[in-house]
Amino acid sequence: MSIGVCYFPEHWPEERLEADIEQMAAAGLEYVRMGEFAWSKFEPEPGEYDFEWLDRAVSLVGDHGMQAVLCTPTAAPPKWLVDEYPDVRQEEPDGTVRDYGGRRHYCFNSPVYRRESRRIVEKLANHFADHPAVAGWQTDNEYGCHGTLHCYCDDCASAFRDWLRATYDDVDDLNDCWGTGFWSQDLNSFAQVDPPRHTVADHHPSRLLDYDRFTNDSVVAYNRLQVEALREANDEWFVTHNFMSHDGLNAYDVAEDLDFASWDSYPTGHVQAHHESVSADEFRAGNPDNLGIDHDIYRSMTDAPHWVMEQQPGDINWPPYSPQPADGAMRLWAHCAVAHGADVVAYFRWRRCLMGQEQYHSGLLRQDGEPDAGYHDAVEAAADLDRLAAATDDDKADAATGDVALIHDYDNLWALDKEPNTPEFDYWQHLETYYAALRRRSVTVDVVSPTTPLADYEAVVAPTLYLADDERAETLESYVDGGGELLLTMRSGVKDSYNKLHDAPQPGPLRSLVGATVDQHESVPESLANTVEYAGRQFDSHVWNEWLVSDDDTDVLGRYDDGPADGTAAVVRSERGTGSTTYVGTWPKPAFADALVGDLLDRTGVETTDPLPDHVRFTRRGDLTWVANFGGEALTVDAPADATWELGGETVGAYDVSVTDAAPSALSIREESR
Repeated sequence: MSIGVCYFPEHWPEERLEADIEQMAAAGLEYVRMGEFAWSKFEPEPGEYDFEWLDRAVSLVGDHGMQAVLCTPTAAPPKWLVDEYPDVRQEEPDGTVRDYGGRRHYCFNSPVYRRESRRIVEKLANHFADHPAVAGWQTDNEYGCHGTLHCYCDDCASAFRDWLRATYDDVDDLNDCWGTGFWSQDLNSFAQVDPPRHTVADHHPSRLLDYDRFTNDSVVAYNRLQVEALREANDEWFVTHNFMSHDGLNAYDVAEDLDFASWDSYPTGHVQAHHESVSADEFRAGNPDNLGIDHDIYRSMTDAPHWVMEQQPGDINWPPYSPQPADGAMRLWAHCAVAHGADVVAYFRWRRCLMGQEQYHSGLLRQDGEPDAGYHDAVEAAADLDRLAAATDDDKADAATGDVALIHDYDNLWALDKEPNTPEFDYWQHLETYYAALRRRSVTVDVVSPTTPLADYEAVVAPTLYLADDERAETLESYVDGGGELLLTMRSGVKDSYNKLHDAPQPGPLRSLVGATVDQHESVPESLANTVEYAGRQFDSHVWNEWLVSDDDTDVLGRYDDGPADGTAAVVRSERGTGSTTYVGTWPKPAFADALVGDLLDRTGVETTDPLPDHVRFTRRGDLTWVANFGGEALTVDAPADATWELGGETVGAYDVSVTDAAPSALSIREESR
């Protein structure tokens, strides 16, 4: 459990280097990430290389007892490369070329750019292959940032056709699977297929979904060529990539080639990007569930603990508003990361830059080199983690697996993105509705891909399995037959894997699990939001309603009690084997989600707490529990008399954290703190 920092030695006078690295070591930092975006420094002219400046930085990092994480510089190709090979640039759907001047303007499918990327990565990897201070590498930087996953150039057109040839038996098979008879879209050959460029009206949803899949595979292949070059140079290095929050890239696929996943955490920016309304506390510290779900996605991707490769150090330049984080927030975020299973938290960046597009992005140091608030938080966090490491059983430190799985599926995300059917429908927000309900009960959640084995989980929550086939149904049926408790939600079993409606009523192949069919569905504005009677109480729901017709042996747990669906089933439960499936046909608001998840957990025997306030979370890792307060007022925790507080105590200040050996189920928030 370590603290690190992102450093750009090429941005500062050479005489500053040793003083910076001495100060990093004195602060208790253990990892220094360097080299991303530095291609023009590494290779100022074609074939002329300069690694000396990074040699010196890496050696000083090692001399001061730290380790270097180096980055491949491919996210920002130099001007000479773009001038020599202009076709490496991306094109937008209308043919507009994404020109030089920013970053991430290269095409993943450009054969030239793949060749040039492999060349610079090999040069760097071979140069540093025997350097003892280099611990590992980050490939590229934030694949897809700035909306750059998709490109529509001629190289992509050719690669897409090849991808389709490998995916389908022949063009007749493609026509059948897509359903190209609609709007005269039948194809006579794969050569007729173009990327979904700018057109009138909407593109065919099956074509769009396959283009997302093709694009994702293109990123996987591009990343793999870098990983292979790095491992050929030194197979003892770790290799990772820094993914983004609530991303559209299927990180599960990319992570198959990595040793562990990393991601870039900016809580006060992400809450603005992902939530429609943001509270005063969230502007200062973010939202614990919006933050936690990303940790649990990337934690669950590999067998190794994940990293935070970029941690927000203070105010940042890119969200709509950039309030100063609350005192202690940067330390709180580091603890939140570690509690969710991270082994390293690296703050971005060491010092506020004097030039370029990120001058309004803070660092641990101010622009004059003096410590900023983030520096003090990072120093304190590093000392905290050293203290906790001494109190932690090493065999349990990596244990951050959950009793409950939340299924998260990029295919569903992509398909629903194309046809949300209402402005308010957002896959990520629906996922977070159930994640937050689980976390309010202090459950450790594994956010997993659909291919993850489920047998070891006491409960599985699967929000909106929009695309479902017989294989998916059989997997879930086997889980329930074996005693599992499954919760499915609205808009499940709607389409097949090619993004076409099933020829049977929703939920299609999931019908035998659910024990009901969907008679009607509707999307509703907030002015038509309705209530549901569930377990003798009235609850609010919104956005989407399905009117369910249940089988005779299916229990109706909730009914709409207003509007045209009045009296119609909204929530049903069907027993099967030694388990059961609950189906929720509407989007529950938080209190309703708490009730649904609470009943699910009660049937499993999973240890939980009473629902916590929205700003408080208990998180268990190994033999320690973190109590995180994302709110602006202090709170008091009731704990067993024999509980040991390894950090802090029963009073947890505003935007603060305490750590105890007591299990979450043994803790509660004192009533006056609520």
